[in-house]
Amino acid sequence: MNINITETRGKMTVALGGRLDTNTAPELEEKLGLEGVTDLRFDLSSLEYISSAGLRVLLSAQKTMNDQGRMTITGCSEDILEIFEITGFTDILNIQ
Repeated sequence: MNINITETRGKMTVALGGRLDTNTAPELEEKLGLEGVTDLRFDLSSLEYISSAGLRVLLSAQKTMNDQGRMTITGCSEDILEIFEITGFTDILNIQ
């Protein structure tokens, strides 16, 4: 999986590529330092697959951001969006 994180003055963009699964979710969780972040954006335009482990990382990030700012998901493929819909994450996450 490719993880590209950019942060400027409380705004963080996390661009993910490849597969976010049991093997790669811990790496994302480790790199995702949200202290001081008020605007978090996940760019999933290059993400091919997400498993329940990946969903857990996104849910954890959303819970953190509920207390300190906002989180947005962008660039979802039809396959990723379908996973969000099936799991009910479309009701939890701000998906654009």
